[in-house]
Amino acid sequence: MSEIVHVVLVQWSGDHASSEQRAAELVRQHLPGIDGVTSVDDGPSVSSEGLEGRFDWMLVVRFRDRAALDGYLPHPDHQPVAAFLGGASADLVVFDIEAGS
Repeated sequence: MSEIVHVVLVQWSGDHASSEQRAAELVRQHLPGIDGVTSVDDGPSVSSEGLEGRFDWMLVVRFRDRAALDGYLPHPDHQPVAAFLGGASADLVVFDIEAGS
């Protein structure tokens, strides 16, 4: 079984600073305790390349395996984060990969 990396890219529709702060609070409060989550990172880009395009913020969640990702999506602790990101974003992209493949 391969570890799964779940990446969410967000373009905020409103005030970037308050959206990022609220998203970070929700992420820290809800995601780390979900079974199968091995790590959670989020924040704005710190790249000097400036190639983020229209995206302002990224969330990266690593899962033990595909079953853990499948359990995460409907999990009650994932729902407040997903609802906030969906409501506060002008655009959102989700991309999942198998780590090390």
